[in-house]
This record gives sequence, structure tokens and C-alpha cells, in this order.
Amino acid sequence: MTSEYHDTSSSPPLPPDEGYWEALLQEGEIAAGGMPRRHEYDWDESPFDEGVPGSSNGSPPSSTDSDWDEVQTVYNADQTVDLRVVGFNRGGLLVEWNSLRGFIPASQLIDFPVMADNRARREALAQRVGQVLRLRVIELDRDQNRLILSERAAQVEPGARANVLTRIRPGDTCTGQVTNLCDFGVFVDLGGLEGLIHISELSWGRVSHPRDVVKRGDTVTVHVLQVDPEQGRIALSLKRMRPDPWKTVEERYQVGQMVEGVITNVVDFGAFACIEEGLEGLIHVSELAEGHFLHPRNVVREGETVRARILNIDGSARRLGLSLRR
Repeated sequence: MTSEYHDTSSSPPLPPDEGYWEALLQEGEIAAGGMPRRHEYDWDESPFDEGVPGSSNGSPPSSTDSDWDEVQTVYNADQTVDLRVVGFNRGGLLVEWNSLRGFIPASQLIDFPVMADNRARREALAQRVGQVLRLRVIELDRDQNRLILSERAAQVEPGARANVLTRIRPGDTCTGQVTNLCDFGVFVDLGGLEGLIHISELSWGRVSHPRDVVKRGDTVTVHVLQVDPEQGRIALSLKRMRPDPWKTVEERYQVGQMVEGVITNVVDFGAFACIEEGLEGLIHVSELAEGHFLHPRNVVREGETVRARILNIDGSARRLGLSLRR
């Protein structure tokens, strides 16, 4: 087992961020209005449980105070450390640092492919077992026996992550690269520190999954919603780079106007049609067609382009009524 650390700077590290984002976003608690509460990391499988798949042994050895002191010193000095991968689980890789066991979330690995298939994901993680990775500590909690590391964080210059927090302010416009996509949002590298675009901040319109808007490797220009220097967290928005279409909807459309739209969702009480990005109207079941029919799906289907008449507009309530009846 390799445990060699590199003294690169005396700059203090940032507080934990990835563990916070991962747990928080899986619960979908980031709202446009503010920074959410701190949560524990939501492990796919606890990396410290006995019998973790891919582990080189059972439960980890008992940790010692001297090893925790060493980790704390490396963390405080913003140093990197070389550790050997000894196992894996669904969430990432396991490493050992003398008597301690650490965890590397898959999202913190360099060039780790995006995979929907769990078996392929496990196989890709298993191939990393035995490798020695250069890592940076991004979270540690001696009381909870938790040590989280990052391969990607180890690639930046010492102090780079702290510099991002010093430089960026709410309301700023920044450019970064998309590093990871999850069901709940998008991580963007701002130059050594990742910010998060929650799925609700990707577009003014309906977004089923972040992959419908961006892909890994994309360069995006984003609006900074909030910065928390103490916790090392940055909340970003992509949709706020464009005007909110609902603010001017009553100026641009009139009741009685014919518009073209795409059916985005069909429900029991009607169907929703998008007439421009971020602007969806409801076609109530009573306005879908003349006569009787069993279900709105007997009249329209998702993805279909329709011409509809505007029945009512309420920009403040973000409501638009449409009709397909002639």
C-alpha cells in the first residue's frame, strides 16, 4: 500500500463540498432561492461495512490517532497523497491510508465514463483496483470515521480552489466545464472548484434529465446564484443567462392568437404544449377536441406538433390556457 504525500503549499484547504452536494442533490433540496442545509453523505453502500464488493479484505483495520493526525496535517496543508485502490462499491473506490480507509466518489475520478448500467459501472470501478492514485482530501470527520478524497481535486494547483471562492461573487457570470451529470443536476468546474447547477436551474422549461441540456465536457457560461465561502459551495444557474419568458408573455402574445407548439406531457385532465422554450400552456381535456373520447392520449401524443388558440394568459401565475377546438 502506497501512502506518500506531497507538500505543495501551506494554503489551507476548503471545507467539504462534494459529500454535501451528493447527499443534498439526491434529495432534490436545492431551490432557486437559497443554499440548503448540510446533510450526511448518502453512500450507495457504506465503504466501511464488512464485505464491501471488491474489497481486498473484510472490515478495515482499527484506525489510530496518529494516522488521523497525519491526515489532518495533509488536509490543513492542502497537500496531495498517493494511495492504492483496495476495493470498490457502487458509489466509488476504496483506498487505505495506513490504518484508515478512505472513499473516492466516482464523480471525483478522472475520465470515469458516465454509465447507466450498474454492471458496466461496477466493472469499470473494479478495473481501478490496484492502481495508485494521486488524491487530495476533500472531507474528513474523525468522530464519524469518514475520509473522502478526490482525484480531480488533486489536479489543480495548491490554493486554486480557495482562490475561486475569493474571486467569485453572487451575480457574477462565469465560464466553466461540465464535469459530471446526475439526475439532480450538473457539476461545473470553475477552475479548481466545482459549482452545482440544480436541474431546476438548467432551463426555464421542463427538463427530464440534465443530459437533455448539456453533456460532460461542454463549456458553459453560468450565472452565480450563491457562494458559501465557509462551506466551499457555489450554486449556479444556466437558465438565468436568458430572460424569463413569463415576464413578457402578456406583451408578446394575445388572447385569441393562434400559436404552434409541441406536446410535452399528456395527463388525465389534458395536455401541455410548449410554444417556446420555458413557456408551456395547458390544453384542458375540454379543449382538446369536439365530441367524446376516452382519454387525452386518444387525441394527442407527446412530441406531436399542434396549432392551438390562446384562451387566457396570466404571466404572474405562469399560466397559459390553450385550445385545439375550432
